[in-house]
Amino acid sequence: MSGSGDDPDIEIIKARKMKEMREKAAAFEKAAKSAPQAPEKKKKAPREIVAAYLYDRGDEVLNAAYAQFPAQTEAIVTKISELILAGELQSRISGGELLSLFRSVGLRVRIDTSIKVEKDGKLISFSDRLKQDNE
Repeated sequence: MSGSGDDPDIEIIKARKMKEMREKAAAFEKAAKSAPQAPEKKKKAPREIVAAYLYDRGDEVLNAAYAQFPAQTEAIVTKISELILAGELQSRISGGELLSLFRSVGLRVRIDTSIKVEKDGKLISFSDRLKQDNE
């Protein structure tokens, strides 16, 4: 008999809980609508994605390529980043491999190189060493 007396109280409690749940759901939806701005900030540029995969002077090659052929390099880097994100390219890329890739598509990226040799415990350029030997 007391069960029928509790029904209005239970209904009131249920209604209160439902109202709280709706308010929480509305707040969650509002937060979700503003949330897409945050992932856009987290999205990395193709150059950053590729730069993370480079080693052994790869960053020097990439910087030289951007300086000499900016539009073409951007297109190539975008494609490489797509391959990385798709999981098709999993190994890291060395500077030599990146340079070879650029040259295979016709971009003659010029890299400043120097040969150093050791003389008397110091590193000197190879051309200076040859000059000293001729004197």
